Amino acid sequence: MNVTVQHRISSWGPSRVYLRDWIYFKRMWWSVLIGSIVQPLMFLLGVGLGVGELVDRGPEAASVLGDTSYFAFYATALLATTSMFVLAQESLWPTMDGFTWSNAHQAMISTPLNATDIVFGKMLHYAVRGIVTSGGVALVLALFADTRSFGLIPAAFVGMLTGLAFAMPIAAWTATRTTDNSFPAILRFGIIPMFLFGGAFYPIEQLPTWLQPVAWCTPLWHGVELCRGLVLGGMSLGAGLGHLAVLLAFFAAGILAASVTFERRLQP
Repeated sequence: MNVTVQHRISSWGPSRVYLRDWIYFKRMWWSVLIGSIVQPLMFLLGVGLGVGELVDRGPEAASVLGDTSYFAFYATALLATTSMFVLAQESLWPTMDGFTWSNAHQAMISTPLNATDIVFGKMLHYAVRGIVTSGGVALVLALFADTRSFGLIPAAFVGMLTGLAFAMPIAAWTATRTTDNSFPAILRFGIIPMFLFGGAFYPIEQLPTWLQPVAWCTPLWHGVELCRGLVLGGMSLGAGLGHLAVLLAFFAAGILAASVTFERRLQP
């Protein structure tokens, strides 16, 4: 094949990889969107309104939560946490499928596509899943006066970026595995603890002093804080840029790591 033609095909590689995933996803994206609406709505009714009513009665609740209701405090965190859960799982079993059960990635590599094309194609797929998920949560939050804000629009994209900050490093790990034995442990001992201690349910200042720096190092806390600041306001530009920089750093590191592990896994 002519080198120029081959380069041109390769330059479109990520979109070709994504197109395969889109063929499957377009059959179910409505169910993903509906799930992204129903699940956070249940959390909001159960935790945001139910528990929130009790929390707001506390004499120090307003000062601890930054002069906002517990409903608004918790609801805005769902933009980041929901995307985290969805994309973390998407980068485990569905990504493993391409390496093992369906061997789709090996089939792709036998064409002019290369491992980097596959990495960026998967990234596009994760991004679409993430924006559909975060967009569904944003639609739910727009129904309530406490969280109805134009900040929901950029916050939905931050939610997507938070999911990508998890998905790309996890995808890099997935490429090194031949079985899915470690995947439940990643969710049980990684994703769920971050959900519980990453600032979604309460400010991390309520954690023991020694545990707070651990929360600062997680992408979830930065995603939650940035989503909360965009929707509710009160965040300085410097703090917002700092949170964004951390999310981008995790995302970029994940892409670099995945490029290496995918290449090693798929090399002849």
